Amino acid sequence: MTHLLEKETPFIFSKECIEAFETLKMKLTQAPILVAPDWDLPFEIMCDASDFAVRAVLGQRKTKHFQLIHYASKTMTEAQAHYTTTEKELLAVVYAFEKFRPYLVLSKSIVYMDHSALKYLLAKQDAKPRLLRWILLLQEFDVVIRDKKGAENLVADHLSRLENPHQSELEKKEITKTFPLETLRMVTFRGDDNAPWFADFANYHAGNFVIKGMSSQQKRKFFKDVKHYFWDDPFLFKICADQVIRRCVHGKEALDILEACHNGPTGGHHGANLTAKKVFDAGFFWPTIYKDAYELVKNCDSCQHQENFLQRDEMPQNSIQVYEIFDVWGIDFMGPFPSSRGNKYILVAVDYLSKWVEAKALPTNDARVVCKFLKTLFSRFGAPRAIISDRGTHFCNDQFAKVMLKYGVTHRLSTAYHPQTSGQVEVSNRGLKRILERTIGENRASWSDKLDDALWAFRTAYKTPIGCTPYKLVYGKACHLPIELEHKAYWALKHTNFDIKTAGDHRKVQLNELNELRDHAYENSLIYKEKTKRIHDSKIKNRVFNVGDRVLLFNSRLKIFSGKLKTRWSGPFTITQVFPYGTVELSQNSGPNFKVNGHRLKHYFGGDVPQLVVPDLQTFPMDQ
Repeated sequence: MTHLLEKETPFIFSKECIEAFETLKMKLTQAPILVAPDWDLPFEIMCDASDFAVRAVLGQRKTKHFQLIHYASKTMTEAQAHYTTTEKELLAVVYAFEKFRPYLVLSKSIVYMDHSALKYLLAKQDAKPRLLRWILLLQEFDVVIRDKKGAENLVADHLSRLENPHQSELEKKEITKTFPLETLRMVTFRGDDNAPWFADFANYHAGNFVIKGMSSQQKRKFFKDVKHYFWDDPFLFKICADQVIRRCVHGKEALDILEACHNGPTGGHHGANLTAKKVFDAGFFWPTIYKDAYELVKNCDSCQHQENFLQRDEMPQNSIQVYEIFDVWGIDFMGPFPSSRGNKYILVAVDYLSKWVEAKALPTNDARVVCKFLKTLFSRFGAPRAIISDRGTHFCNDQFAKVMLKYGVTHRLSTAYHPQTSGQVEVSNRGLKRILERTIGENRASWSDKLDDALWAFRTAYKTPIGCTPYKLVYGKACHLPIELEHKAYWALKHTNFDIKTAGDHRKVQLNELNELRDHAYENSLIYKEKTKRIHDSKIKNRVFNVGDRVLLFNSRLKIFSGKLKTRWSGPFTITQVFPYGTVELSQNSGPNFKVNGHRLKHYFGGDVPQLVVPDLQTFPMDQ
């Protein structure tokens, strides 16, 4: 907008000028006038008195400028109007300290007056009794009086010249000594929307008021409850069930107490129950404390980022069901392990239907060894329909993509932050690792020599989902183990008596049974996965993610490598798209959008301070 005032410049009132004008207008019309007090700084009071009124302005000097906290003025009575100038000025000071007493107790106070004689009056010995009485009242405070010209004391000087608008009415009405929110715990009438929950009890004990319009049952309940409260001006206290006296609080004050007991220096970010009990131990009470504590903990930003990932936070299972053997393989790397004959990694491939595992010890985990392993795998079992892997660089590269394209294989990637997508190969990894841990003994460098035996043990182990061993499902017969020969199993004793024709017929029956065996394996796998999904889904929360929701993302690496004092949840992120099977797309402030599985997400509640829950109490208007 300044550019518009330059000489020899065309006047173009652009969109930027409109935005600048609206911003300027908003700043000028919505600037805050009153500020909150800073209890670490001294308070400054500007006082002044005229012929018919006294005034006082309370503020602090946080920067170079005086910032206003509160102001008040009061008309004098006829007797006060005949005071001397010195008495009027001191009356203004006494009125200011009486009015702003909650702010000034135990705080340093600086008083600015335009009557210089007042500074010496406090030390004068032979003053009037009225002045001595006022001076004694001021001894309670830490007061410093400074002289200031009336021309520089504009606000206070203006307030002392305000005339009483009620002066011409039947009776003279002074400007009331009370002002809005003079005390934080002022008793108000129930008809007020901001009335505290204990207004009826306080009015009964403080002024013997009883609300009208109650039924006999409501009266009976009211007088039963009011016995547990007592009034000690200006507070209401309750004798709780544990016989401990606690002060009744309401509104913003209750919320501040709850925040201090949860996330203050001594809060500790405990759960809702422990936070509420800490409030009780501190000596405060209000009816909805547990509900408010739950809302506060639920919206606490730090607690949401550090919360553990529980089983009930998981998403429903989506099983990968395969119809034909060797149609879908899952591949993954294990390691690095201690060097064994130059090998540090194990590349594992598992068939999703038969659970048949192929593994090879490798010195590196790059794309070259992966492609070489896959070519060997395809030559033995044929080209599959799909291969499922994680998003490691050894699987997501041009060399790997060319091999997939050459053999016509679809490459499926697991969802980010969700290793359960390729859960079959993860289970096989864990099984192989468990076998190796128990067989290598003290010399850990011999694991590559034991790998073939571990594979044999894994392939001949009974798998519950398919109802047989992987070996039997692939070859249609049981695998003969060395122990059968050593301990002379039945077939080992009778194999020399087998007739060639009889053995051939038996083998034909076994081959015919193979397809039936695989059909049974598919049915068993389907039943097993449905049962597992039903048990899993019965223990989780019903969570639905929608576009626009704000969510937190669990750092799944901390499940494996738990970092001390690390934040378990990152975010918040915004959901931009929801896909089938629980996958969602997230947007972030800096960086591109990315897809994750909803399994590692939870809703984010903003971290804002919640509003106090209003108790559902029936209210009645008070007959004033």
